[in-house]
Amino acid sequence: MSLAGVTDPTHVAHRDNHTHRDVNGGWLRPAVFGAMDGLVSNLGLMTGVAGSAASSQTIVIAGLAGLAAGAFSMAAGEYTSVASQRELVQAELEIERRELGRSPRAEIKELAALYESRGVDPELAGKVAEQLHRDPEQALEIHAREELGVDPGDLPSPTVAAVSSFFSFAVGAVLPVLPYLFGTTVLWPAVLCALLGLFVCGAVVARVTARSWWFSGLRQLTLGAAAAAVTYGLGALFGVAVG
Repeated sequence: MSLAGVTDPTHVAHRDNHTHRDVNGGWLRPAVFGAMDGLVSNLGLMTGVAGSAASSQTIVIAGLAGLAAGAFSMAAGEYTSVASQRELVQAELEIERRELGRSPRAEIKELAALYESRGVDPELAGKVAEQLHRDPEQALEIHAREELGVDPGDLPSPTVAAVSSFFSFAVGAVLPVLPYLFGTTVLWPAVLCALLGLFVCGAVVARVTARSWWFSGLRQLTLGAAAAAVTYGLGALFGVAVG
């Protein structure tokens, strides 16, 4: 029996029920980029100190100090940034809430006009706006999404942002220090460990991009190696100048 013209039902199910990756990156993006930041900044700090012909003990102390300072700085910065953003959104939501209570007809017309601008029939747009405004909280949520581009029920947490930034930075920053903690007295194992970590982070980032894992990994490795080379050269230059 010919199957020409018959659509494969499994293909239809796949097509109709397809899923997308999280284009915002979810937890993966900030965690990986926090680790990358820790890797690059601490690797640069340690290679800069090593370039000045400092002892391995001094390099370790610099690496541990860079880890602590960077992790706390990242956490404080993320907390302040996200808290400020959240407070701004909440202030705007309160303004919108007052407007919904004070001028409900104007807000309905505003929402209807927005739907009309997107191609909805004017009569239908008005009915939809009227129906959505029957529930004040739902109306607030719709206006927040359409006008502010935020979901009132899904605002970021400053604490979560701070804690995740602290630990992701610390994980990245500790990698170049590990070889010294295990007894090495030369720089190259620390550089190798950090560059390997950068390659892995870059490859993981490919999960939320259209790039291949090897391209993303090599790109991050190259950038990290360049940063390490530049800071090593500067360290050597400053070491000669100061010495």
